Amino acid sequence: MDVIPAIDLLDGRCVRLYQGDYEQSQVFNDDPVAVARQWAEQGATRLHLVDLDGAKAGHPVNQAVIREIVQAVDVPVEVGGGLRDRDSVAELLSLGVRWAILGTVAVEQPQLVEALCQEFPSQIIVGIDARNGKVATRGWLETSEVEAVTLAQQMQGFGAAAIIYTDIHRDGTLQGPNQDALRELVGALSIPVIASGGVSSTRDLFKLLVLEPQGVTGVIIGKALYTGDLTIKDATRAVGQGRWQDIPPDFGSSVIA
Repeated sequence: MDVIPAIDLLDGRCVRLYQGDYEQSQVFNDDPVAVARQWAEQGATRLHLVDLDGAKAGHPVNQAVIREIVQAVDVPVEVGGGLRDRDSVAELLSLGVRWAILGTVAVEQPQLVEALCQEFPSQIIVGIDARNGKVATRGWLETSEVEAVTLAQQMQGFGAAAIIYTDIHRDGTLQGPNQDALRELVGALSIPVIASGGVSSTRDLFKLLVLEPQGVTGVIIGKALYTGDLTIKDATRAVGQGRWQDIPPDFGSSVIA
């Protein structure tokens, strides 16, 4: 299982939101490029970037910072936020970004996602951000009536490389992942699922490892890395290079059932 540090960009700075609320943002660093270098130097093998300004505006905003980050690190980068047309995706990938993450358009323009999956095979990831099982759009400012599992199955059929699932109620809270929702999602899919939201401890990672054989292949960690609740080294050790069999025997069957 991959441990993927998150870098959320707002006004050119590295921030974390609480449950997706732009009014509850906390600035952790004024230099996102330095943060990216730090995570890479500490052993991250992949980075997750979100253009929060872009998600809110409906078009990419932080391309200059994203370009600097891609040039500054030797690990692949995935980016989401405001990618709602073909040209925005093409421009982003031209910067050297490995994967473009599509969110709002998966609900509002699913045919565009299908076309992009065909044009950029293996480079399109669909981000599904959910409140109570329903998909949120437009920077989490709106909630649709679309079920997360239904959308994920449709995107799998279109050729999406993976699904990133974020439980908005857990994001930025350090309360642990929504294991029930993830179990339902991976049970309905055959493509990789990357979990996001709420991870704060190695215990949370062990909960995800139980789902790893079914399809949870990565975990995005944000606030816990910035607060020091987790380090990349400890998180990587906890997931045991992706070997779910390495879960400690005393972890507790009642927790992982």
